[in-house]
Amino acid sequence: MNQPVLEQLFNEVRLGLRPDPILTVSQWADSHRYLSNKASAEPGKWRTDRTPYLKEIMDVLSPSSPIEEVIFSKGAQIGATEASNNWIGYIIDQAPGPMLAVLPTVDLAKRTSKQRIGPLIETTPRLREKIRPARERDSGNNVLEKEFPGGRLVLTGANSAVGLRSMPARYLLVDEASAAPQDVDGEGCPLQLARARTRTFSRKKIFIISTPTIEGRCHITNLFRESDQRYYHVPCPFCQHKQPLRWSNVKWEEGRPREAQYLCESCEKLIPERHKGWMLGNGEWRSTNPEAKNPKVAGFHLSSLYSPLGWYSWGDAAQQWVEAKGKNELLRGFINTVLGEPWRDQGYLPDWKRLYRDNRENYKTNTLPSGVLFLTAAVDVQKNYLIAEIVGWGEDKQSWSVDVRTFHGDPYQDDVWKGLDKLLSEQWKHPCGISISIRMLAVDSSAFTQAVYSWARKHHPSRVMAVKGQDHLQTVVGIPKSQDVNRNGKVYYNGVKVWPVGVSHIKHEIYGWLGLEKPIKSEIPYSSGFMHFPEYDDEYFKMLISEQCVQKMTRGGGIKWEWQKLRDRNESLDLRVMNRAAACVFGLDRFTKVHWDQLKAELRVDVGESQKAISRRSRFSVS
Repeated sequence: MNQPVLEQLFNEVRLGLRPDPILTVSQWADSHRYLSNKASAEPGKWRTDRTPYLKEIMDVLSPSSPIEEVIFSKGAQIGATEASNNWIGYIIDQAPGPMLAVLPTVDLAKRTSKQRIGPLIETTPRLREKIRPARERDSGNNVLEKEFPGGRLVLTGANSAVGLRSMPARYLLVDEASAAPQDVDGEGCPLQLARARTRTFSRKKIFIISTPTIEGRCHITNLFRESDQRYYHVPCPFCQHKQPLRWSNVKWEEGRPREAQYLCESCEKLIPERHKGWMLGNGEWRSTNPEAKNPKVAGFHLSSLYSPLGWYSWGDAAQQWVEAKGKNELLRGFINTVLGEPWRDQGYLPDWKRLYRDNRENYKTNTLPSGVLFLTAAVDVQKNYLIAEIVGWGEDKQSWSVDVRTFHGDPYQDDVWKGLDKLLSEQWKHPCGISISIRMLAVDSSAFTQAVYSWARKHHPSRVMAVKGQDHLQTVVGIPKSQDVNRNGKVYYNGVKVWPVGVSHIKHEIYGWLGLEKPIKSEIPYSSGFMHFPEYDDEYFKMLISEQCVQKMTRGGGIKWEWQKLRDRNESLDLRVMNRAAACVFGLDRFTKVHWDQLKAELRVDVGESQKAISRRSRFSVS
């Protein structure tokens, strides 16, 4: 064994035998941490007293604490990201060892490395001394890996089974855990795969952070319920009674949500926002689940109501609540990101009779209502026919079903696909007088896969997308992957991109939209996401609610939610799911007022100019 290798081995042994550091994570952060103006709204020296509720969360991550696993279920705007950065910095400087950081996707892991880890190292002198610049040769420092004396930090995505098996780790950080899939590459829950990396370490530390998502499919909620369930209790400035901040106690006068105050549960006095700083500084964490099975697991819950002065106020929360009332999509965002609670809608089943009565309108099929600003289409492939639905989309994600068409024939024969070619070239006359065509068409590739691939590759990816449903995906669409096309004995390598579609995620969204009530008066605007239909027959609506999300017991005795069919035919639901994915890829979820105004402007130009606009590749589409 040569001299350099012996020296490295000696250093590793020496670092492993040294006693635990005296400093806790919060003490280290107060002494050494600086916030970058690139990644923080309040750059400069870190002060734990700005967010005092983070002190105990950070300190139980210190080696001196017997706690092995910390669960942090939270709202937005409370400093959780910086708390995890403090822990990373502490490990590098004070308690080095192998560390694995897991983000929802590999792409997000790369972005986090550049936007969070990079500035953390640059602005903290103690860390700059230990991690060599990436530009140096053999520095051990790249986007997804940072080496330091006695350890290394590896970042990966929860969507990569290979990354989750990459290394044993004494320290594990999982950020936005509830955005991770339920299963990764058929190998099981990504959180369990990541946890398995820590088994060989007797003094491990695990930190799992997330905003909750949907009840039953939410990793962080399930983990928090198994913990000791700690809530931060703050004193009333009038009677000193300590209590957790609850949304039901935020009060305001009608029409004045920005002036919201907090009602003490003991003396029932209204507490002005200006007292929040004192309340937070004198608060304490209290466990509410003494029967937790594992004493080495600590669970913390914190809503955005605790956000410090100047970040997010009770008035901000009240205003957001007022704007979300009656709008399921906004309401879900409020419940998840402000209150830090899971959204509960799994068992909900819309009433097809109500939809048949209230959501049908007096516009004719194959015509465009005035609210339509762009069109998508979706195609479901059956053994002897193709069925397609054309959907118009407008502001606030409102949608209008335009037409449902069936193309009879064998999907392995070219003739049936010619009907779709004609559909793509078809024009619909808008009430403004200008004709528009389909911007994006999604076709299901789950069955007759090579026939679908072959047809899709003939068209530009800005107009046609092959899709495949993935039940565990927690977004509308994922990152497309190139697939080979094998047609008539000829192989086209990487001939088509296939988009993964989060079918369960979209079905929850659609059922929420179908639950919206039609306004009683014509002058009242429709809620965001409201779905309009022409006078379809009852069979269409029965197929639209042909599935229900139900609880099932797993082999291990746990509970999971899954969609089950209530009837054999479900084409209406499948087509709407794919149309939603097509609209997302076209740009629906990232459109601002500027984008909508541009679409409106295209409808106001003369017919000749409009045809040019429609024929060119959309400036909003995803390649």
